[in-house]
Amino acid sequence: MRIAVTYENGQIFQHFGRTEQFKLYDVADGKIINEQVVGTMGAGHGALAGFLKNAQADVLICGGIGGGAQMAMQEAGITLYGGNMGSADEAVAAFLAQTIVQNENPTCDHHDHEHGEGHSCGDHSCGSHNCGNH
Repeated sequence: MRIAVTYENGQIFQHFGRTEQFKLYDVADGKIINEQVVGTMGAGHGALAGFLKNAQADVLICGGIGGGAQMAMQEAGITLYGGNMGSADEAVAAFLAQTIVQNENPTCDHHDHEHGEGHSCGDHSCGSHNCGNH
């Protein structure tokens, strides 16, 4: 199995479509057997699904990811764990321990307004605007 994580300075990069690097983890028998950081060579939104498919990724762990990219991951047969933050290595450890949360709405589609202080896309309660499915 190969796990890909959007990557920047050891952390999960928060904007899938602008990802410049992925950290790839090869896993066998529940253990990481190889890690490598690969550049996307400037591939943007639409090309990143193909990039990951060519890299033989089975799982993607990322921060925010738009609806089109989510569909592209599904079409490529890549299991998505979006809406994550923090250390890339810790996220993969959580995946292997089966404790990572699969966020059903890892992004917001309402960027026509100002987010309030502490607003977090994908895991919040909305009162005056429409956020995806909640």
